[in-house]
Amino acid sequence: MDNIFFIVMRRMRAPLITLISVYAIAILGLVLIPGQDAAGNPYTMDFFHAFYFVSFMASTIGFGEIPFEFTDGQRLWVTITIYTTVVVWLYSIGTIISLVQDQSFKQALREQRFASRVRRLRDTFYIICGYGETGRALVRALTDHDQLAVVLEEKWDRINTLRMENLRQFVPGLCGNAGDPDHMLKAGLGHPRCAGVVALSNSNELNLKVAITTKLLRNEIRVICRADSHDVEDNMASFGTDHIVDPFDLFSLYLATAFQAPCLYLIQEWLSGYSRDQLEEPVYPPREGCWIVCGYGRFGKAVYKRLMDEGIETTVIEMSPEKTGKPPGLCIKGRGTEAVTLKEAGVETAVGLVAGTDDDVNNLSIIMTARELNPELFVIARQNHQENKALFEAVNEDMLMHPSFIIANRIRMLLSTPLLSDFLGLALFNDDAWACELASTIAAVVEVEAPIVWEVEIDTATAPALCSAIAAGNTITLKDMLLSPRDREQLLSCVALMHVRDETRVLLPEQDLVLKPGDRLLFCGKPTADSKMRWGMLNENVLSYIKTGEAPPEGALWRMLRRIHRRPG
Repeated sequence: MDNIFFIVMRRMRAPLITLISVYAIAILGLVLIPGQDAAGNPYTMDFFHAFYFVSFMASTIGFGEIPFEFTDGQRLWVTITIYTTVVVWLYSIGTIISLVQDQSFKQALREQRFASRVRRLRDTFYIICGYGETGRALVRALTDHDQLAVVLEEKWDRINTLRMENLRQFVPGLCGNAGDPDHMLKAGLGHPRCAGVVALSNSNELNLKVAITTKLLRNEIRVICRADSHDVEDNMASFGTDHIVDPFDLFSLYLATAFQAPCLYLIQEWLSGYSRDQLEEPVYPPREGCWIVCGYGRFGKAVYKRLMDEGIETTVIEMSPEKTGKPPGLCIKGRGTEAVTLKEAGVETAVGLVAGTDDDVNNLSIIMTARELNPELFVIARQNHQENKALFEAVNEDMLMHPSFIIANRIRMLLSTPLLSDFLGLALFNDDAWACELASTIAAVVEVEAPIVWEVEIDTATAPALCSAIAAGNTITLKDMLLSPRDREQLLSCVALMHVRDETRVLLPEQDLVLKPGDRLLFCGKPTADSKMRWGMLNENVLSYIKTGEAPPEGALWRMLRRIHRRPG
């Protein structure tokens, strides 16, 4: 508000001083110039009538001469002041129009409206710094889960895109620099309902500054940053950044999981995706034979290191090895889009191909050329831009690496279902047979679509019926939560993935597990199972039916009729 007032006063200072001066001179002239009343006696106009006359005269309303007809001297003065005030008003109005069109004034108004909307938020929200492909995917994922977000983005076209998005929740957006602490505060960094900050800019330096700003001003809230440099990651970690997401390292970890435990990789894909996705089949990257990595940038280096760790012979094709650096093994100079380069790398006998450059057209060309030479290749494709999704689907790759969606899915998981991250981390300690059995169980429950994932905490806010029953001395088991509130003989279409009590985490808990207040549980299944489960957690009558098969009467009339029905005879 101070900025708006300063801009207005700075631009309107000269017009206002001129307008006030002209009015004062015009009023003073009318007071000093002698006049006469209706009887012809000398008359001097007072300041009130002079101010009143100049007010309607300068606005060209024209009520006439008051309180008496003017003398020629008064009319001459009025004629001069008419033209003078009209010119001054035109000057003032022109300045106002120029002020309204001034970009700094518009930006100050936008910032004021934005800050006002953020201050009115009453639910938990997250500040998203950057609205590129990653930010856009994350905001949609959060709003689809009924979570609020606030966006800071430097580019106007992206803010306009945000305003046109068909989102379930309104998302305030401001065109501003997330590295500016003032903009961060306007976005709600100091708001008591701000739960975290997510830095998704393509600039490592900007993400680093966002993390530093947040930790200095609000050390207690969560900070999640995107980074694609190990040096920047170390710097972020040094001052307490909660989560650092590197899409290339993440994908290399997924690739290692696919090599060692294909069913576990499949479960990761199911649980970290969207509920509208169809269940995918497991992928089996070949371990025996040579692989070709096209592009030795950040992604290519991460995949190359993972392949070498798996003991797989790997050849690199890179157009500028003097810039990216040369790998320890064989490196061929070229793009990989030419058949001669691929043949030199041994594509005809290779078993796997990674099209990992930062150009989608080149990646598509590499895949098409390589498959003409070797149709049996296992192909990993890097997709850089969302608008090329249909093209990558057409080439029918085996594994797709889209940095924006990898980051968005990972962050959405950390914000919406943090227990899922713990579950997937613990699942890595189990063998592939365990993962295959779990995959079969999940597939049998959800049938076609990928499952949704949700968390449950046994407390008075989210599960009052369960807490009341436990406080009354009743035993509530996990099976009670899994029974359908419409037919207690059937189980809900969901799977209990993990139970957390204090610091103890148990994967795939048994149905006879006795629940206690403070317990946290992770489930996956159909969307309808989530709503039905919460019905039983909230409603004591529904919980009573699940436990006993009978629901107590709710009203006085129904209780009376029930007593009559129970009387003998």
